[in-house]
Amino acid sequence: MVFVSNIEVFADVVCPFAHVGLRRLSDARRSPAVRSALRVRAWPLEWINGAPLDRHLAAREVEALRAEVAPGLFAGFDPSTFPQTSIPAFGLAAAGYETDDATGEAVSLALRDALFERGEDISDDRILRSIASRFEIEPLDHAATKVAVEADWGAGRARSVKGSPHFFIGDRGWFCPSLDVSHDGDQFEVHLTVEGMDEFRRAALA
Repeated sequence: MVFVSNIEVFADVVCPFAHVGLRRLSDARRSPAVRSALRVRAWPLEWINGAPLDRHLAAREVEALRAEVAPGLFAGFDPSTFPQTSIPAFGLAAAGYETDDATGEAVSLALRDALFERGEDISDDRILRSIASRFEIEPLDHAATKVAVEADWGAGRARSVKGSPHFFIGDRGWFCPSLDVSHDGDQFEVHLTVEGMDEFRRAALA
């Protein structure tokens, strides 16, 4: 059995780059010989930027990722169902973590799969309750959700989170370790950064 260091990531559930990063990390940890804990914390871009992530911008990011680094992902992405808020989804993930780390991680990944692979609006209460029922949990109410998201946001600011996704192992941090992203106006260029991901994996397995 190989024990992988506990990993934290601050990410928005609607961030396409976080979906790719979490999928790659999840794939790397699938071996039954590897044991680890992953805490996916809320990094609410709509609070940080003062407005929800624009669905057209998200669609351009998805297109660039599919073309350059992740042709097998975003199969069912639908800009027309892109949520205008991440907060209710963060609340469901927090409810999962109240059960245990494994449930919280699984719910965090399931929310992203619902949005990016099945084109579902994860701000819709019916969608959230459907996901919740799979894990036998109850979504947090509005007040508890706000408290949970504010706690993660405060923790992220204290750790100088740069954006979504920002991974941490202990005191070391990696912002978007597997991707090199540049943009000029509406045009995006996205490339894999093997060196960054290799460094991150070595730290995780140290």
